Amino acid sequence: MFAPAWRDRCAGIAAGYVADLLFGDPRRGHPVALFGSGAAALEELTYGDSRRAGALHAGALLGALGVLGVALERAARRRGPGWTAAVTAAATFVALGGTSLSRTGHLMAGLLDAGDIDGARRLLPSLCGRDPAALDSAGLTRAALESVAENTSDAHVAPVLWAAVGGVPAVLVYRGTNTLDAMIGNKSPRCARFGWAAARFDDAANFVAARVTALLVATCAPVVGGSPAEALRAWRRDAARHPSPNAGVVEAAFAGALGVRLGGPTQYAHELEIRPTLGDGRVPEISDLARAVRLSRVVQAAAVTVCLSVVGRIGRRVSARP
Repeated sequence: MFAPAWRDRCAGIAAGYVADLLFGDPRRGHPVALFGSGAAALEELTYGDSRRAGALHAGALLGALGVLGVALERAARRRGPGWTAAVTAAATFVALGGTSLSRTGHLMAGLLDAGDIDGARRLLPSLCGRDPAALDSAGLTRAALESVAENTSDAHVAPVLWAAVGGVPAVLVYRGTNTLDAMIGNKSPRCARFGWAAARFDDAANFVAARVTALLVATCAPVVGGSPAEALRAWRRDAARHPSPNAGVVEAAFAGALGVRLGGPTQYAHELEIRPTLGDGRVPEISDLARAVRLSRVVQAAAVTVCLSVVGRIGRRVSARP
């Protein structure tokens, strides 16, 4: 990146993060929701019970996002200084979901603390796809904590990393990938083969981000009275046993940092999964969910700081070359 480009990218990422802090996800007309509606409409035409059909479906949608991102970034550069920052800020804001995640996790902790199990069950689908009817207070607490952990990476660290690495096209394609995984990447009978490509794309897109998140979780653990050493130990010992190559890394790090035990029977609408145990602490309590939300917020801020620092250093080195 030449000098103005890296400065605009840093400014855009920072502005997108601040906008997410201030506003969170728009309640109506969110571009991600519009993309989801378009993907669902296209699925009516492209669906087939095969991996090939799913790969073509995902490839068409993500390719379109990539083309859109390139066009937006080129148009911004042609318009002059500052426009790339503005477009990057808008794309980053659209892709980020860290503030809404934290708010929902905080609200869940409040409902559980007040004993409002019905309210907590109604809120759980905003965090994850588990069957809330099958969960009591302890089950809702664990489900919410695991979702906060996983989505700290998926909804915040990964978008920031992709914005830093590839600008507008990369962050838009990432958000599209993550959205498709949520829509069709599950293991339901309908999507077992059709959603295979979307799930694999998402695994690849989150691979580095999950490990960066785990490192940040370990680094930031003392903020909530946690242990960096335990976070790293749980990650190293337990993550590989999780069915997801990425969720297990982040959830294990959170479990070790908070001194709790995650995993176990996990009921989805289409099946019951017996997840491995992550961490060797106590069963998570409501107060641990609140601690997880605080840790997530700190990790989110740290991720932005680290990415801006790295992009800035690389940009300055490139600019200094004759």
